[in-house]
Amino acid sequence: MNYRMSVSEFLEKADSINLQDFYSKLFTRVAQLDQKYGFFVTVAEKPHKDGLKKSQGKLKGLPVSVKDNICVQGMRCTAGSRILESYIPPFDSTVAARIKKDGGLIIGKTSQDEFGFGTFCVNSAFNVPKNPIDSTRSCGGSSGGAAGLTAALDMPHIAIGQSTGGSISAPASFCGVIGLTPTYGLVSRYGLIDYANSLDKIGPIGRGVEDVALMLSVIAGHDPRDFTTVKKGGGTYAKYLEKPVKGMRIGVPKDYFGEGVDSRVSEQVWRGIKALESEGMKYTEISLPMTRHSLSAYYIIACAEASTNLAKFCGMRYGAEGPVEESFNEYFSGVRSGYFGEEAKRRILLGTYARMAGFREKFYLKALQVRTLIIREFRNAFRSHDVLIAPTMPVIAPKFSEIAKLTPVENYMMDILTVAPNLAGIPMLSIPCGKVSGMPVGLHIMGDYLQEGKLLQVGHAFEGI
Repeated sequence: MNYRMSVSEFLEKADSINLQDFYSKLFTRVAQLDQKYGFFVTVAEKPHKDGLKKSQGKLKGLPVSVKDNICVQGMRCTAGSRILESYIPPFDSTVAARIKKDGGLIIGKTSQDEFGFGTFCVNSAFNVPKNPIDSTRSCGGSSGGAAGLTAALDMPHIAIGQSTGGSISAPASFCGVIGLTPTYGLVSRYGLIDYANSLDKIGPIGRGVEDVALMLSVIAGHDPRDFTTVKKGGGTYAKYLEKPVKGMRIGVPKDYFGEGVDSRVSEQVWRGIKALESEGMKYTEISLPMTRHSLSAYYIIACAEASTNLAKFCGMRYGAEGPVEESFNEYFSGVRSGYFGEEAKRRILLGTYARMAGFREKFYLKALQVRTLIIREFRNAFRSHDVLIAPTMPVIAPKFSEIAKLTPVENYMMDILTVAPNLAGIPMLSIPCGKVSGMPVGLHIMGDYLQEGKLLQVGHAFEGI
């Protein structure tokens, strides 16, 4: 049987599909792709026969990959770091538990930047995933393995990614797939190895808008084990896909088309906006001036939280350890110096500096104030617009040779279009809207809090144009 089908086709035929045969072929294909592109840190053992029988629910035996900072019971979870190289969680994250409960089968843990620290997925202690469209280029980060696999795997599958400052949208844009970053708190973070607690969000990556709507319906909703989850939200998101978009209002932030954004990328995004206009949507150009301050605020807040979160990896309670032959301070420093990567060390130092006495008010508290202003600016924009649309990333996927020449600050600048909505905690959907030099361009649809339905409505309409 030919298993090159969409997720919807798989679900329609699920009762007649021989899952043993399907998964045998799937894992053969996964092994081929992983060898060529490096999408996985850990590939699951082939599902046991009993597991394949448990195929009821919304997902009906559908293959699901999970980013390697989300815990799956009995499956290695490294968060892309050597300090967690041998960690095997004894429990499921809420997201993994909900996927399993609805009949999904987790096929492995996908490659990522160490603890999510990166835009290009080159900061991993393990595999650096290659873009399947052009293997000399980046998949984007930090959920690079998830997006690359989704683009390359010609069998039904949905990936679970995670975003702090754009780590779902960036790889979705670079690989030409759909990435949905939900409202902060819509999806439980229980079982996620945190980067920055006030920013982290778990969301789906798929080949179609229908796929991410399906997965969001499975993983969204309140969780008593995560007090940051909202009590409303969740439910069935497919109901939004057939709603007409005529009369909906688009805000186009001029600040997202300025300096640093490739003019060819802007051109493709404007074509997408005009295409939606032809479907009856109306657009107006607006200004979001706080955008220029978002990058500084984001990196201060994110690094401050990261340095605190990573303090627990000290060689005593979690992760790698060694023989205690010296003072505790020397022991802690030795373990952390030996097992953390360069980018992790850089962000720990930045975050610790920002929280120090004398600098906390000057940097950290100022960044929180800027964040409040960014939130207020977005809320004002959504009073008169249903969605905002801009480029997802300022450039197409760069070559690894180009990335190697960037300074850390130039790397961070690549996040300029995604960090503001992440700071605000609003939902966003990246969808392919064209190509430049043969590489995909992402169109970023942003919505107000808990308005994932509108994003999916507009995204599905755009997909059908």
